[in-house]
Amino acid sequence: MAAPPMYQEGASLTRPPFFNGKYYGWWKNRMMEFIIAENYDLWDVVMDGPTIPTKLGADGTVVPKGRLELTPEDKIALQNNAKAKNILICGLGPDEYNRISSCSNAKEIWDTLQSAHERHMSPMKKCNVDYWKRKYELFRMKDGETIQEMHSRFTSIIGEMDSLGESLPSGKAVRKFFSVLPNSWESKVEARDLDFEEENMKLMARIFRKC
Repeated sequence: MAAPPMYQEGASLTRPPFFNGKYYGWWKNRMMEFIIAENYDLWDVVMDGPTIPTKLGADGTVVPKGRLELTPEDKIALQNNAKAKNILICGLGPDEYNRISSCSNAKEIWDTLQSAHERHMSPMKKCNVDYWKRKYELFRMKDGETIQEMHSRFTSIIGEMDSLGESLPSGKAVRKFFSVLPNSWESKVEARDLDFEEENMKLMARIFRKC
């Protein structure tokens, strides 16, 4: 997924990634990893919905348990519900919070954000796909651009295509990047076997470290 340009914030083990209404695909992946790292049970809550402790009522129907009827396991389930919701809320700016303020649980929040930032793009999806494919095909190094800036632009384009369902094999992306490097970089690139994607990614990393 494409990351915001000039993104400088470091990763945090205690603070959820922040979403300000742009680069949803990037935020979505980071938030998923953050929640899973916190507790995989929380991710189940986001995907499957909250666990509500229940019991059989006097008439034989299933009803929620009262507060004094909760077992330790019930309390853990309720705590997971609250924690998953709180993590998502803490990762949203004011505009996005207003969008989900009426949601009662983490799954509703997640689904609402997906609906707003992914599914509603479908009428314009083909146009967006064509736009980013064109950006990819015409990609070149700009005058005065550093190799790091060039790489950042390139990965942003790849990320946008991926978010629209147009994923590229990493080997193909590496070959494309190498093919548009200026002549002054040819001596630094020794990609003799471009079929080995992992080796090429390592090679690319070595190139950037030399910049």
